[in-house]
Amino acid sequence: MRRCALLVNPTAGKARHAATVGAVHARLSAGELDVTRMQGADGAEAADLARQAVAGEYDVLAVMGGDGMVHLAVQALAGTGTALGVIPTGTGNDVARYLGLPRGKPVDAAEVICRQVIRPMDLGKAGSTYYATVLATGFDSLVNERANAMTWPRGQMRYNLATLAELKVFTPLPYTLELDGERRRLDAMLVAVGNGPSYGGGLRMCEGALLDDGQLDVVIIKPISKPELLKVYPRLFRGTHVSHPAYEHHRVRQVSVAAPGIVAYADGERLGPLPLNVECAPAALSVCVPNR
Repeated sequence: MRRCALLVNPTAGKARHAATVGAVHARLSAGELDVTRMQGADGAEAADLARQAVAGEYDVLAVMGGDGMVHLAVQALAGTGTALGVIPTGTGNDVARYLGLPRGKPVDAAEVICRQVIRPMDLGKAGSTYYATVLATGFDSLVNERANAMTWPRGQMRYNLATLAELKVFTPLPYTLELDGERRRLDAMLVAVGNGPSYGGGLRMCEGALLDDGQLDVVIIKPISKPELLKVYPRLFRGTHVSHPAYEHHRVRQVSVAAPGIVAYADGERLGPLPLNVECAPAALSVCVPNR
């Protein structure tokens, strides 16, 4: 029997969520998996439990939460024989979007893990940190900083309000980039480095990015007016911004990004200040999927 560690978001504790965890556990167990439930008191303890699951040679680490939980898990899973199972119960759930997993249906997502269909997936690697979605290094990362400081509202609306507030004070940033060794200096609204196409709950900034091509998709949004940025913003949810004159796209294996005063985010998590060297880690992760 295959062994599965079920790692639950440390912030989860409400009765309704506890019932959902129980239903997920029961479905995994019914799928002929030997399930051990794990839940740390905080992120650090949850990360330690993920490492213990890998060291204990579990076949699958199933994480129940959002992209932040996936981010935590891939630090332990990258380059190992333990597969990732995702049960999306977060706000953004962009990794679940990539993989075609049921969102808002945790028991159905558990069923995917029971089928034991596994595929390789690339990861981005910024310094020593792996990420699954998109690295944000400009206007988008400043929005993240502002949204994280807000206590209201919750969900996507908080990021929409943070976007409007940041737009009032933002000016284009001077970047120094190295794209597979080719140096460039330019001003831009943002530079995003995508392992997959979307972040922030479906913003398809890196439209067309593939999870298994061994490359990163670098998107540059060149300086545009604030009214124009507001006009383009809704197109990010459809991926139709790629036809805008301010959009520039590169596909690379390695990129270095530098800009003054910017803190990078990936998978919605704060990584640290620029500069950063980023590379693709091909097939670094095994992940449970609905089909190949």
